[in-house]
Amino acid sequence: MPELAEVEFFRKRWQQVAAGKTIRGVLVHQQAKVFRGMEPAVLSKSLTGTRFVSSAASAKQMLFRFSGGAWLGVHLGMSGELRVEASGYSPQKHDHLVLATSGPVLVFTDPRMFGRIAFHAGPAAPAWWTRIAPPILSPAFTTGAVAAFLQRRGRAPIKAVLLMQERFPGIGNWMADEVLWRAAIHPKRLAGSLQPAEVRRLWRECRHVCRLALDTIAGRGRHLPPDLNVHIPDSWLFNHRWEQVGLCPKTKKPLQREEIGGRTTCWSPARQKLP
Repeated sequence: MPELAEVEFFRKRWQQVAAGKTIRGVLVHQQAKVFRGMEPAVLSKSLTGTRFVSSAASAKQMLFRFSGGAWLGVHLGMSGELRVEASGYSPQKHDHLVLATSGPVLVFTDPRMFGRIAFHAGPAAPAWWTRIAPPILSPAFTTGAVAAFLQRRGRAPIKAVLLMQERFPGIGNWMADEVLWRAAIHPKRLAGSLQPAEVRRLWRECRHVCRLALDTIAGRGRHLPPDLNVHIPDSWLFNHRWEQVGLCPKTKKPLQREEIGGRTTCWSPARQKLP
């Protein structure tokens, strides 16, 4: 599932080519599950003729703002992707939302349809956007807030807790593994068992991994890398977690994989030890 940095990558992909462009036409798959809870025809009618104003990414969601108080929300789900095609593009089977601009064509494609499209009309940002938890890189993400949350979820494994979006927005499976590996914390540790020094280390690595991921995967500033994950260095756990005989980049010892908290988890037994 796309996580914080992948979501920012796709947001930039639309933003860099569509900012200021007028939406000339909107095509939707009327029965696609990505439109559950809303009426696709309303979205199509409301966006046609508007101008692409701005965009933002938060956690695992994107928000695209158009003139006239139109707000488009995109959640990529498991297999969603935002693409840019040339003018005159003909939609394919899994293209559920197509925005033809005065320049390129913006496409949301989702083969498995676990993603979601949301729409809101009004002067203020919609509630489904404003209620997202404060970003990990914001001042609101403090060691105290993290410590309190870990205590409330004290009997759950720390790996599962890191996937809870109400406190760790944007962190998914690979980022959680990366954070715990860098913090040298075993993914099976109960959240409430972490000592103050470990909580501070976890907080620091959450922020560090978010910055690294955004810079590496989504690019710095307006720069957009040519593709996802092409510049991730081998010093990250990421590049080794699915290798058949993966080795820890730090200890050079074998990695281990197991389902923890309902998700396949990778860690380094030589580095991340249970007390």
